[in-house]
Amino acid sequence: MKPSLRLLLPGCAVLLTAGAASGCAATDGLAAGDPAPSVSAQPRPEAVWPAWSGRSASAPGAQAATRQPQPEQLLGLPRIGADGVKDLRDLDVREVLRADPRTRPYADRPVTDRPGPAGLRPARYADLTGDGQPELLVAADTESGRTLLAVFAARAGRVYTALLTGGHQVAVETLGRDLVLRSLCADGAQQAVRYHWDGVRMVTVSDEKKYGSAITEPVPSPAHSSDSEDGTGGKDVKDGAR
Repeated sequence: MKPSLRLLLPGCAVLLTAGAASGCAATDGLAAGDPAPSVSAQPRPEAVWPAWSGRSASAPGAQAATRQPQPEQLLGLPRIGADGVKDLRDLDVREVLRADPRTRPYADRPVTDRPGPAGLRPARYADLTGDGQPELLVAADTESGRTLLAVFAARAGRVYTALLTGGHQVAVETLGRDLVLRSLCADGAQQAVRYHWDGVRMVTVSDEKKYGSAITEPVPSPAHSSDSEDGTGGKDVKDGAR
């Protein structure tokens, strides 16, 4: 399977102006001869499933997850770590889907590598938690045009469902270690939901809608709070064909 995912967030650009012509210097500006400060690179969105990312200007709309109970470990799967498999890439994707009653109905769907047919998109892997280990991303497209997105994470050797969400005409991106889900709402609005790992699961840190032809642009979220509504979100996305 192939990897790549992304999330998106719209934002406003900030324009800073300085009074150069007037000869006034900003109190925090550079004096003559001072070296310019280094500029840190900002994360850019990386599509998780590129083929599904540019089908329309109105990327898919998803519903932000509401607060959920503490995730429970999925039973019947090999242990991750020293006494078991190395990481989630060594597990059978269909077995992982069967381990959660909510994703079990999608486990036996055929794999599809292009938009249109119903089925499972190729599995993707990305480090969304920052622990150096990949999380498993699975998307199932249905006949109705809706898509189920599931993110599975390993903690203390056990596998948990870190995010379960969905929408219509879904495109997914990673933005740094965050995940962005773009979808099309029933009212025609473009929705962009951004998810961030809070230490337990992926939670919603941004949920924005735009109407008309304007395309939602991803921007850094001002802050991530553990009090955010539950939802689920790396640049290192790897293939995971099964």
